[in-house]
Amino acid sequence: MLKYIITLALFLLFGMSYCQTQINVYDDFESPGLSKIWRTNRMVAGAFEIQSQIKREGQNAAKISIKTGDVLEKGVNKNLDSERDELLEARSLMSKEGVKYEFQFSMFLPSDFPIVSTRLVIAQWKQYCQNDGLCSDDSPVIALRYVSGRLFITLQTDTGRTTLYELKDEIRNRWLDFKFQIRFSKLDNGEITAFLNNNEIVHFNGITSYSEKHGYPSDNKYYFKMGLYRDVMPAPMTIYIDEYRKREIVE
Repeated sequence: MLKYIITLALFLLFGMSYCQTQINVYDDFESPGLSKIWRTNRMVAGAFEIQSQIKREGQNAAKISIKTGDVLEKGVNKNLDSERDELLEARSLMSKEGVKYEFQFSMFLPSDFPIVSTRLVIAQWKQYCQNDGLCSDDSPVIALRYVSGRLFITLQTDTGRTTLYELKDEIRNRWLDFKFQIRFSKLDNGEITAFLNNNEIVHFNGITSYSEKHGYPSDNKYYFKMGLYRDVMPAPMTIYIDEYRKREIVE
């Protein structure tokens, strides 16, 4: 009997522990301060605020504004200098290779948002590079880009960059509701399914990760950022974000 009780207790303990590790977070940006699911070391003080004028749901939404020189990074390997103000997910929420996740978020670009022909990323999934090694300058594995008035979703791995989706329609002055279901993998079992305003726009199966050849560890992790990341330029920009969710898909 005692053995049965101990076995049951261990089962419940490990079961509870497993459930606790399942990622399931939500930020509606209704609180006056920033949620602990985010880090702010990729933005300057004052770039982020909670405001009530433009929102997707509820009473408030996030506003991120960038100006010249914010979190400036010098370009390497002939790349241009860059600047950014981005929300970065907490380390405890980073995605693991081989596990499937769902991300949802809504974005709003105001009608006077500048149209630029150079690099501009509004959301990205980066592969974690330890100790700023050889891989530190790699492009994001998956990126949501807005260049020359067009919206792009790109995938970049060892073989280079692929455009998975391009939208030429005007996207400013309206809310864009994104949903991504992603499994990162160096193997052919990687997945990317993306939706825009409830319409499926990407369905990809294949490699969705850089390999160890780029200096990454074998047990890869990936982190999510959203906001404004761009080549250095004089024009200020503002983006609004609301209704963020991330959950682990149990299969």
